[in-house]
Amino acid sequence: MSLVVKNLSKKYGEKTVVENLNFEMKEPGVFALLGTNGAGKTTSIRMMLNMLSRDTGEVLWNGAPLDTATCNVGYLAEERGLYPKYTLMDQLIYFAGLRGIPRAEAKKRIRYWSERLEVEEYLYPQTPKSEDGKKKKGGKVQAPKKADQLSKGNQQKIQFMTALLPDPDLLILDEPLSGLDPVNTDLFKDIIRDEIAKGKYLIMSSHQMATVEEFCTDIIILNRSRTVLSGHLNDIKKSYGRINLMLKTETDVTDLIRREGLMLVSAKETEYQIKVSGDEQANRFLKLLIENGITVVTFSLREPSLHEIFVEKAGDAHEA
Repeated sequence: MSLVVKNLSKKYGEKTVVENLNFEMKEPGVFALLGTNGAGKTTSIRMMLNMLSRDTGEVLWNGAPLDTATCNVGYLAEERGLYPKYTLMDQLIYFAGLRGIPRAEAKKRIRYWSERLEVEEYLYPQTPKSEDGKKKKGGKVQAPKKADQLSKGNQQKIQFMTALLPDPDLLILDEPLSGLDPVNTDLFKDIIRDEIAKGKYLIMSSHQMATVEEFCTDIIILNRSRTVLSGHLNDIKKSYGRINLMLKTETDVTDLIRREGLMLVSAKETEYQIKVSGDEQANRFLKLLIENGITVVTFSLREPSLHEIFVEKAGDAHEA
């Protein structure tokens, strides 16, 4: 299987919101669609899923136009999409039915995912129990929960379950960790890892760059509707070289850093983050430190983080 997105474009009047988006997933893995707010990420996803018309372009799944009626796709939208006044169980059964899952099978899958996502209490009404663990006589069974009775984080869990119920081949996650506390963030990450291990195709849109680095192999960064960077994440980082120097000394070397014309990014006591042009400049500075009798505690060169690359490529979007 493979996913190919060709020349995807969308305009609203004179405003271009997506311009010639192109990427390909030839094998299972995680692809990141990145950009600032309003860069066109969600619009691109909706066009891919035929939820929104395209001005140009096509989306192919295994060589044929992607059709959610025939392609097994799971989609976790950034916006809450549950019906607030209907019970969660009824909604999950309904959404599963839309994906062709028989009712009995849907119930099995809901039971499994409710345990994985730790939301059983909201889906399966309980009879109140006394302190000894026995059911109270005459105790009323709790009413089934509705969406508007859940916190945002638990609503996110239910929506994630909806995306997972069809056991999708292609799973699209738009800001999947938004609004989650650290415990539930780890819970979602564990499930994402499991889906990757199963050989699924995942597309992730997120503002959490550390999470993207953790999971994604290939990325696209959009800036004002256009692609400004794309490719394999490791290759992109290598192309920058090791330009970030982490330095710790026993004495203040701020004057020496400035005298050498190095860019001082930050300093805390005698710990420094410095921008260099590469290994040669860094090694020359290390030699200078030693010649001046400076005791070097830490001297570490690294490639730029995805966060730093993202700010460089898309940061000017906030200047308009």
